[in-house]
Formats: sequence, structure tokens, C-alpha cells
Amino acid sequence: MSAQTIGLFDTPIVIDELPNASAVNTALKPLILARRAARPGVQVSNIGGWQSEHDVAEWGGEPIAYLLRHIVALADRHCIDIVSPDAPRHDWASDIWVNVSPPHASNQMHTHPGAYWSAVYYVDDGSEQEDGAIGGELVIEDPRMPMVLMTMPNLRLRGANGAVHEPQLKMKVRSGRIIMFPSWLSHGVVPHRGARDRISVAINLLAVPRAPA
Repeated sequence: MSAQTIGLFDTPIVIDELPNASAVNTALKPLILARRAARPGVQVSNIGGWQSEHDVAEWGGEPIAYLLRHIVALADRHCIDIVSPDAPRHDWASDIWVNVSPPHASNQMHTHPGAYWSAVYYVDDGSEQEDGAIGGELVIEDPRMPMVLMTMPNLRLRGANGAVHEPQLKMKVRSGRIIMFPSWLSHGVVPHRGARDRISVAINLLAVPRAPA
């Protein structure tokens, strides 16, 4: 056959390792655990774990400021103001919280309306494995697929490269890793099977118009 397949609407998922992650994690972990001991936290998407209020920038000190600077740089590198590419007309506002998830805890599927980028940074993946945590993958769902698959769940599309399309992507996590994705993607976390608490930092970046000079 002479048919040609074209892949449309690429969705970028950014995976990075934070420079100096070991030092950042050593400084950040006791701050997070002290906050958990002092505050009851909130219940949002977390199932069986503790989630902080969205005030981490107030008590996270230089480790959080360093992490945020790195994630903002990633965001700048992976999008562009097509009208003014050399002088972007936006700034990034941030919303930051942390999760402490004991073994078997998880996060239900959800999105972050109003944000542009969402990122997760892993302070401690809760596992003794060198190459990343056992279980507890970050699950990202293709928003186009759930309704279609309800009628014929085993019928899948083939992509432009011939591979079978999967409606969900499960991403392995490890300490020091950043995973960043567009905030409209539905995502969640399956239960992890590590031996200790998993600690992660969640950051939303909101694009806001830059004030005139």
C-alpha cells in the first residue's frame, strides 16, 4: 500500500536529572519531614499520604528556590513566544507543594487547570533500587482515548512509526529526577512498593503577562 501516516500534535514530556541533587535532597528532606510533623496537611489527589499546603516557597529556603530556578529554565527552553521569540512577554508564577507517601500510597488521576507546565521532583523515591523505584510510576493519560476505548478496549491505533498506541504512559521515577509535562494532561501515581516514605515536590508554572518596563 502507498498510504502515508503522519503523526500530529506532539506532546512534550521533559525528563531531567537535577544537578547537585544529592545536596539538595539532603537539605530539603528534613525541612519537609519537620513540616509534616507540625502540620496536618490537606487532602486533594493524595490517597494514603500527606500533602502540604501550597506554601512551600515560604519555608523551603534555598533548596526550593534552586529547584524552581532549574524548572523555570526547563520551561523556557521548551516553549516559545512565537510573536516575540527574543523578548518573551510572560513571566512564570509558581505554585508549589510536597507529598510524603508511605508504601502503598498513591495519587488519583487529575489535571491542573490554569497552569501551563506541571513538574514533579523526587527528593526520595522510597526505594533501595539503584535504577529507580519499584512501582509508584507516574501515570500520564492520553486525553483523546478514554471514551474511544470504552467501546472496544483492545482495539488500538498504530502510530506513524508503526508502534501500537498506548492510552497511558507509566514513567519510572527515582531520586533526583524531574518529570515535567503540560498541565492539561491527566496524571496520577500508582501505589509504590518501596520500603520507606516517598518524598516529592510538585510545581505548577502559570504563564502571566509581563508588566511593561
